[in-house]
Amino acid sequence: MTDLADCYLQYFSSEGFEILVGKSASDNDTLTFKVGNQNDFWLHAAATSGSHVIVRNPDNLERLPKKTLRQAGALAAYHSKNKAGGKVAVSYTQRRFVQKSRGAPAGQVNLKKHQTIQVSPKERPADPA
Repeated sequence: MTDLADCYLQYFSSEGFEILVGKSASDNDTLTFKVGNQNDFWLHAAATSGSHVIVRNPDNLERLPKKTLRQAGALAAYHSKNKAGGKVAVSYTQRRFVQKSRGAPAGQVNLKKHQTIQVSPKERPADPA
């Protein structure tokens, strides 16, 4: 059996939040649906392929602190095909609003609701822990 920790990179925001980044399309599914909890935050670069990003939310916050949101968004931007594009649109929501359609390819999901931020990949935190 594969260790679930093998499917993601681990970072920490400057505010101490654990941020997990999927390594591949199939790892994205594992990260989102087996590792991520319903109240964790989920991010992904909008309208392009890239890694799913989970921000752990052990205190069940309604929203992430702005700096952590921007750093997690920057990781989603950096681990996407748009990483060289300056500002990147990143969708974010809580994990409970992320669904997978039956038969959808690995890594492809639907969002019941989400918001979008514009971030630069340069805003990401230091290399993985």
